[in-house]
Amino acid sequence: MLHPRLGFALLLSTVLAAGAPALAQEASTAEQTIDVMNTLFGKHPGARANHAKGVVAEGSFTPSPEAARISKASLFKGPPVPVTIRFSDATGVPTIPDGAANANPHGLALKFKLSDGSEMDVVTNALKYFPVATGEDFRDLLKAVAESGPKAAHPTALERFAAAHPAAATAGGTAKTPSSLARQTYNGVNAFIFVDSAGKRQPFRFRFVPVEGEEILPPEEAAKRDPNFLMAEIGPRVAKTPAKFRMLAQLAEPGDPTNDATKPWPDDRKTVDLGTVTVSTVVPDSAEAEKALLFMPNNLTDGIEVSDDPLIDARVQAYAVSFSRRSQ
Repeated sequence: MLHPRLGFALLLSTVLAAGAPALAQEASTAEQTIDVMNTLFGKHPGARANHAKGVVAEGSFTPSPEAARISKASLFKGPPVPVTIRFSDATGVPTIPDGAANANPHGLALKFKLSDGSEMDVVTNALKYFPVATGEDFRDLLKAVAESGPKAAHPTALERFAAAHPAAATAGGTAKTPSSLARQTYNGVNAFIFVDSAGKRQPFRFRFVPVEGEEILPPEEAAKRDPNFLMAEIGPRVAKTPAKFRMLAQLAEPGDPTNDATKPWPDDRKTVDLGTVTVSTVVPDSAEAEKALLFMPNNLTDGIEVSDDPLIDARVQAYAVSFSRRSQ
């Protein structure tokens, strides 16, 4: 049986009566993925294909002493650096209510402005693990949703897909609605590699934990809130008192998979405190500012590298397709 909170608006299949979109055989997986998203969520000029609703903020990152010992990245050396932050709701629907079940998982994307003038991106969300392990599987999951409208015979394409991909039926249930975007834990489901000054390599996953602590709303309470309660609350909150997140790295041990985002590492794995992200202000025209923003998971810096996780490249390609279409 499918989990009732499948996530990524996959349960929109309950209101989709149309069949799967026709996809050109020569189209790339990334193009096909965005095509299906545009079918599921509609086309909204200037908006992202997924995580369309969001708010842009500015802040800073202050590294911890321990961070410089595990990576030679310039991000972890010297004084604080500026950070551009985007919080978001799931789905490609720019008007989705913030408290809707399908608005989960909420996202947190960060663009660090490094001292040498370059930038580094980190893209996270509230899921504890991802529904699928490859870009092809994610495309196929979305196609299965589109084929599983209310008139579809059982088992539907989505039910068959979930039976063959267990994480697709449970991942969505790991992300719930917070009382504030500043009171949610955001996880990096993909593995990356630290490289220290001696060349030692250490696989890890990012995690951003609110200093105030996570505060989750019961679903029935979240559904009663104003449709824009999360996006409207974050600006006044940080204007009064900046929101802070501990930037952590969960370290893999030998045998922990780095190429499968559906498999979380055990909770007892060591975590390293990399420093503090401080969110200090929401930009005056967030809707305009986010149009120019593109966060790429492989946009890193010396001392942090991609792992063998195939989803990293799949996300990069899909984000590029989405960006090109929202700028048309």
